[in-house]
Amino acid sequence: MVRLFLFLFGFGLSVIGFIYVIMYLNLLSLEYNFLDYVKFICRRFECLYGVFGILIMFLVIFYERG
Repeated sequence: MVRLFLFLFGFGLSVIGFIYVIMYLNLLSLEYNFLDYVKFICRRFECLYGVFGILIMFLVIFYERG
């Protein structure tokens, strides 16, 4: 049951994080180039939720308990 909760928590974090990444794609229309965009989203903590969520889901799926 804990593993299911952690998986859903990781999924929720990844959805929130990647929604912000997609939302910040609007910066490309404001004369930002792709490298500036990548630097910007790497500095934003809410965009890192996606990475943390993927990491939590990966650990829950592939971690074996002894």
